Amino acid sequence: MQSPIFNHTVNQTEEHFAPQGAHMLRVNLTRGVDVLARTGSMVAFEGMVEFDGEHQSRRQQHSQWATGEVLPLMRCFGQGAVYLANLAQHVHVLDVDHEGLTVDSSYVLALDAHLHWDVVAVDSQYGIPGVGAYNLVIAGQGKVAITTSGFPLVMRVSPESYVSADADAVVAWSSSLRVQAQAQTSNRSAWRRRGDTGEGWELSFMGEGHVVVQPSELMPPLHTSFGEQLGGQFRQTGTPGLHQGGAWGPR
Repeated sequence: MQSPIFNHTVNQTEEHFAPQGAHMLRVNLTRGVDVLARTGSMVAFEGMVEFDGEHQSRRQQHSQWATGEVLPLMRCFGQGAVYLANLAQHVHVLDVDHEGLTVDSSYVLALDAHLHWDVVAVDSQYGIPGVGAYNLVIAGQGKVAITTSGFPLVMRVSPESYVSADADAVVAWSSSLRVQAQAQTSNRSAWRRRGDTGEGWELSFMGEGHVVVQPSELMPPLHTSFGEQLGGQFRQTGTPGLHQGGAWGPR
């Protein structure tokens, strides 16, 4: 049997998190080194790999129930390799340092099991109730794989040059940044999608760090691993959390 499809073979590497093309991730597992992956994201595996539901602390369970910022995870462990993907989105690997990473939970594909994650509220910090008030903070030192709809733009923020982006397109940002929300319309229309421009809330980032912006203002279908229908899950979202997040470095 011959076909150009055989050009798409496994990228054999000993790297812990190894992208396989633009849309898939290979995670190499060894005994005692577990990885947490988005529930249902496994598309293939090699070797003696096992999967189990990930226990969440009472705080994590309460935070997700109260905020709607849900991160369904499974634990991957054993000896071998697991291949992960989510709806053919683009996959990117970040090295998280001790300060952590702020990211919308819908874009998390996998993370090292020793990293700590939690949901953080922002209403009290910026006093903007009801404007997409929660995001995920991942802390520790390790690797995190995130997804985007299309190839993202990583924008550098410095004291001399701040960055503003559509809140629905922002995926992640550095903890060193100060974040503010603004809408360039009257107060009456600021709480809905802008009627004149089609734009919603913007996030302004100041300080020293990076912002990841994807070329889409639509979220991917959510929680498909639980058997829900895809129809109706393609939707425009509210503003991501407005709190300060985690620092991270490019892989």
